[in-house]
Amino acid sequence: MPLSEHEQRMLEQIENALYAEDPKFASNVRRRRMGGSTARRRLQAAVVFVIGLVLLIGGLVVDITVGGFPILSLVGFLVMFAAGLFALWGVGSSSAPESAGPTSQSSGGRRARGGPSRKFSERMEERFNRRFEQE
Repeated sequence: MPLSEHEQRMLEQIENALYAEDPKFASNVRRRRMGGSTARRRLQAAVVFVIGLVLLIGGLVVDITVGGFPILSLVGFLVMFAAGLFALWGVGSSSAPESAGPTSQSSGGRRARGGPSRKFSERMEERFNRRFEQE
């Protein structure tokens, strides 16, 4: 269902306010919207998954056992599992500190007036409601 013109304007205002409030977060969101890194990440995860599948099946064919357990098949399964996690979560280590730093710094000033239990979505909803009432 397409947005009305009023809803599109309101969404643009919310986005602009968000980008003005936290530019590092905005650049992180814009980077993720491009989709270049996610497509590459999915391709890498698929290749690693296939390697794990080859190890899993190859472990049954080669029959290398430790204590009666096919260890190569276990390694193949673990590689496949890691590929699935990589496809779902991505790298994560490079983007987590960037997004955690600005939020903790910028939320210090807001805690005094909004309280520590207020969430970002609640604040944005409150801003949206105030702007809607003004028009």
